[in-house]
Amino acid sequence: MSPRVRKLSLTAHVTASVGWFGAVAVFLALAVTGLTAKDALTVRSVYVTMGVTGWYVMVPLCFAALATGVVSSLGTTWGLLRHYWVTVKLAITVLATGALLLHMPAISHIAGAAAAPDWSGDAWTGLRTQLVVQSAAALIVLAGATALSTYKPPGRTRYGQSRQLRAASPGAS
Repeated sequence: MSPRVRKLSLTAHVTASVGWFGAVAVFLALAVTGLTAKDALTVRSVYVTMGVTGWYVMVPLCFAALATGVVSSLGTTWGLLRHYWVTVKLAITVLATGALLLHMPAISHIAGAAAAPDWSGDAWTGLRTQLVVQSAAALIVLAGATALSTYKPPGRTRYGQSRQLRAASPGAS
């Protein structure tokens, strides 16, 4: 990958990752507001907004972060599976994406219920609390992935070690 393409790829990855983190932070703020607000119209609006935010902001950004991360890692010396921090970050991103997709139907369900004229938030207290807890956990997980990218802890995977040995051995191509 040329330096220009590598920088473009990294910029796209950082933008998608920061966007995903920001969207989850907004989602957490909405979830807390939905759980604590006393005004029924505010509460209903919050859950409808969470459905839109989930499907049209968070889901696309998580896939963009995943795709651009894979492209960036394959186009640099870090590689996708050569260093533990990259491999762990990939696993975190895949698991976080999976968790988001698993929870989107429940988010859509509460958003649909909040839009209905017979909405009663009291029947949804468990899910409303769950959305706060899961959003906070997601923010912590994404902050961990960001920390891995920033600190890049040393350590090569077995695959990375063997590639390094092959590259260093005489006559290696």
